[in-house]
Amino acid sequence: MFTLVTGFVRQCGAALAVLVVLTVVLGGAYPAVVWAVSRIDTTSAEGSPVTDVHGCVVGSSLIGVDPQVPAGQPDSFLHARVAGAPGDPMAPGDPAASAASNLGPNSPELAAAITARRMIIARREGVSPAQVPADAVTASGSGLDPDISPAYAALQVPRIARATGRTPAQVQAIIDAHTSGRQWGYLGEPGVDVLEVNLALGHQVCR
Repeated sequence: MFTLVTGFVRQCGAALAVLVVLTVVLGGAYPAVVWAVSRIDTTSAEGSPVTDVHGCVVGSSLIGVDPQVPAGQPDSFLHARVAGAPGDPMAPGDPAASAASNLGPNSPELAAAITARRMIIARREGVSPAQVPADAVTASGSGLDPDISPAYAALQVPRIARATGRTPAQVQAIIDAHTSGRQWGYLGEPGVDVLEVNLALGHQVCR
């Protein structure tokens, strides 16, 4: 009997020791290490926030949101790609509304949405529908691309210049300053950061 009790106590002691060690390692040390690693690049760890000239967080470098133009005001914004919300040709400027349509290239519904988007953008920019680039009327898989193609940005230059009182060359220079090339020189396509351009144009400051 004494041997059984001693063995039971010994096992309980070992189990308690393992519990304490695992609690310290997995409940304390491991989370502390993960937190410390995340502090190496706090910008990425906090969602890659973008701030304006006043230091206010105005968005994320990873998420593209199409600016909403107040009624009656000139459209002086650089617009992003559509968010891909089903049922809305242009999709609202709300990241929460982003959703995959799951429509294939042979879908009549997708073709109709692209046609509607093309007409809306052509009217907004004062060009023919044939001049509207493909990325202007299609969404990515996430529907939240922060960048647009240089071609889509160039299409918007005349409108932005008229609305802001700048020359087209001045607007294009701002766009060029926020255009990135292919990743590593050969992956992907050049992209224009919509949020950064709008900040450079004087938009989205603290209120």
